Amino acid sequence: MAVDEKPDWYTIKDASAYLDIGEPTIYRWMRENKITYRKVGDSTRFLKEDLDGMVKVFPSNRDIQVAHELCPYCHHNDLAEGRLQTSGRVSFYPSKTKFWTYQTSNISTNARMCTRCGGIALKGDVDKLSALRKDKIEE
Repeated sequence: MAVDEKPDWYTIKDASAYLDIGEPTIYRWMRENKITYRKVGDSTRFLKEDLDGMVKVFPSNRDIQVAHELCPYCHHNDLAEGRLQTSGRVSFYPSKTKFWTYQTSNISTNARMCTRCGGIALKGDVDKLSALRKDKIEE
């Protein structure tokens, strides 16, 4: 924000309208320290970033697939398939896995490089990770 620009302040009424919730919810969030607010004299004010921070996003499987098709840095959609190579195969080893398992605990990764910024995105096998994790042991 430039020095001469004023921030867009939201009052409690404006904030409740922006988030499409009741004013009592705003007051409750303030009491519970769930939302950042500012006091200007006796007035309570919110910045748009404060309000946007209260919105939780629960991505669908489709959204996750779309995210895998974009560069994590510049969000360009042209990613070149390839592999990241060192003196050996690059794998992910989760720190908390089942103690006894017949599977190896390495999880192979796939690499894609952005043709615009050169960022490299790695993707691992989440099914294998789920099978190896201690907290996913079926009883």
